Amino acid sequence: MTILRLGTRRSALATTQSGWVADRLRAAGHQVELVEITTHGDVSTAPLATIGGTGVFAAAIRQALLDGEVDLAVHSLKDLPVAPHPGLEIAAIPVREDVRDALVARDGLTLGELPADAVVGTGSPRRVAALNALGLGLRVQDLRGNVDTRLRRVAEGDLDAVILACAGLRRLGLQERITEAIDPLQMLPAPGQGALALEIRSDDDQARAAVIPLDDPDTRAAVTAERALLAGLGAGCSAPVGALAEIVEEMDGSLHVSLRGFVGAIDGSLDLRRSVTGPIERAEDLGHELARTLLEDGARAVIPRSEEPERPAGASRPGGPQNTSSSVHNDLEQNL
Repeated sequence: MTILRLGTRRSALATTQSGWVADRLRAAGHQVELVEITTHGDVSTAPLATIGGTGVFAAAIRQALLDGEVDLAVHSLKDLPVAPHPGLEIAAIPVREDVRDALVARDGLTLGELPADAVVGTGSPRRVAALNALGLGLRVQDLRGNVDTRLRRVAEGDLDAVILACAGLRRLGLQERITEAIDPLQMLPAPGQGALALEIRSDDDQARAAVIPLDDPDTRAAVTAERALLAGLGAGCSAPVGALAEIVEEMDGSLHVSLRGFVGAIDGSLDLRRSVTGPIERAEDLGHELARTLLEDGARAVIPRSEEPERPAGASRPGGPQNTSSSVHNDLEQNL
């Protein structure tokens, strides 16, 4: 059998995620070789928002795919731009890890226990907006570096806390460092957070056949809704936007998507939350519908509308005749 060359970034988290996929492919009888690739995001020390957002981590790997240097790439889905990339496709999205953001704080503190003026490190505009909206009087410091570097800033007393993704810490076996898994009611995760995307060349039937068994339809539907929200807002993956879709079973046995969205101002002056629910077959449409609601209700003030919304990379779960009914709700609860 032909060896599948799997392109990965060199960071511990990226190689761990790629290794997780490689192990499952090997268990299915495939031969897999990991190929390490350095991206612009890995070598730059500038804030992500100034160098093009988290999509900078994917560009080099995608180019290696197109050039035939690798056959498969494993991305953190939240790092991928929502627009489809010509010549490439997301062939599988495995079962999602913990979607929540994680606080790692000194002395085992939670967000509510951090004193006023405590310094919290994060490189995410979404997390900055959510933290400032909480009104806890925390000071936020921009943060770059790999997971070990960020955790060391807390251990050495340079920062009072950092915020990372629960999924990454769990995949690295560092879940014991989490002092609080932040409730999505306080901080909605990034669209696609906790999910992996397995990307191939669109004309590579062999790679597609190998990875499709790893696809989880419910996870795909959920992240399709979340990324459609991001696309409908005309926002990039480093924008102050949060989203979380959950698959729920109705009384009649049908599956629905319950999607919540957040748009915030960096200074905390805007904390806009809305939600929508509808049939799983309409996951992508629901994301665009919620984006329109958020824009109409004030999101335009912090996210300029693009001329034409992008389409999310990944299709919603296939099904029978579509039920076009859905319900949109105003989420007026305050952050705790």
